[in-house]
Amino acid sequence: MEKHNEQLLRKLPSVDVLLKDPGLERFIAKAGRKVVADSVRRAVEKVREVLLAQTESELDESTIHQKIISETKRLIGAVTSPYYRRVINATGIILHTGLGRAVIPSQALQQIKDELSGYSLLQTDPETGKRSKREARIEQLLQQLTGAEAATVVNNNAAATSIVLNTVAKDKEVIVSRGQLVEIGGSFRLPDVMAFSGAKLVEVGATNKTHPRDYVNAITEETAAILRVHPSNYKIQGFSSEVPLDELVEIAHSNNLTMIDDVGAGALIDFSQFGFEPEPTLNESIEKGADIVTSSADKLIGASQGGIILGKTKWIEAVRKNQFARIVRVGKLTLVTLEATLKLFLDESMALGNVPTLQMLRRDETEIANQAKRLASDINKSVWDCEVTTTAGFSQMGSGSLPTQNLATTLIALRPEKISADSLASRLRQYSRPVFARIHNEQVLIDPRTLLSGDDKIVIEALIDIFGNKQ
Repeated sequence: MEKHNEQLLRKLPSVDVLLKDPGLERFIAKAGRKVVADSVRRAVEKVREVLLAQTESELDESTIHQKIISETKRLIGAVTSPYYRRVINATGIILHTGLGRAVIPSQALQQIKDELSGYSLLQTDPETGKRSKREARIEQLLQQLTGAEAATVVNNNAAATSIVLNTVAKDKEVIVSRGQLVEIGGSFRLPDVMAFSGAKLVEVGATNKTHPRDYVNAITEETAAILRVHPSNYKIQGFSSEVPLDELVEIAHSNNLTMIDDVGAGALIDFSQFGFEPEPTLNESIEKGADIVTSSADKLIGASQGGIILGKTKWIEAVRKNQFARIVRVGKLTLVTLEATLKLFLDESMALGNVPTLQMLRRDETEIANQAKRLASDINKSVWDCEVTTTAGFSQMGSGSLPTQNLATTLIALRPEKISADSLASRLRQYSRPVFARIHNEQVLIDPRTLLSGDDKIVIEALIDIFGNKQ
């Protein structure tokens, strides 16, 4: 056996010989000689292990050579192919955290291409040539859209909440309703965020009900602020109530406290006009007198991830001077994306027509049903061994936005005949253009609501790759 394996190992070509293989020339030109050489070495080691495990079968030198070249190409692809790449979201979850949340508006992508291909204006005033605020343009747009005195932006809303609390209430007390002590994605809890900021949490009220007197009775000489947190990822229904923002503002200001309003999803338009339950908007919070307002920059705004901070000039300037401001500041990609997206909201009709999040949110049920029927028919005509039907279902906003407000949709249900639904979903995810879908009752469900232009074709191609082509 050992002699047999030694004979096989002698057939392994050297790295230098393999690097001269014509099949690797274009990979060297594209990825560089070092990447290819490293991949060749790893491929040789893998094939060596295979040969050592051989018992009776004989492999000639040509077969061994081709095995190494094939494995080398696979390894090069694993190294050079983008990991952060476009996928097909067939889950019906509009803001899917695992799939990048908001789809960036085409205007923002175009602005990135046009303006960030070389050096770009970021933190220098063209008139004076001196250093300027890097988020100055974002501040102008948010002032215009919300009426806030001042604004800044950080890398997400958790950072916005943390730096605000650290600025306003380090080593001081902050009063929060017990029903608003939320936990957001990744097990990050408001009490933990508050502890990190250096503020001291004072819980008031009960889980389902908090009254004005609860806040008033909790105020001491150590109290710095009242914090309202919009529970954007859940909803308490039934016997429940919270103190309205305008009453909280009155309590805070009459006791010389700062009123902080974390509105979560950060709506810039009134979603109740589309049949949704009212969501707090940034401009409403400013109008009602909140001193500082925080929110996400993506979610209901539909830009890239970021945290918006609005409010009174004295507090925004204090936040900018906070030692943590540099730690949580955003880069040019976020600023350009946010600028291009916010500009669309200067005219609500432009936002509704061009922000993908809002487009998907407002898609007509009949339009979705017709798309589902067409796609189901095309799949049925194209693939073997899969039962294809349509069924009524629900889409979701996702990422803690519009909780419990399901969106009616029509789903394409795939029930494979020779493999499991789990196996089908897995193979869809591993297609060259990954397709993510839902699984329910041994069916793979595809929701057209979150399919973008051209995605239908890719879904069909993926299924043909898995099941084979009827045509």
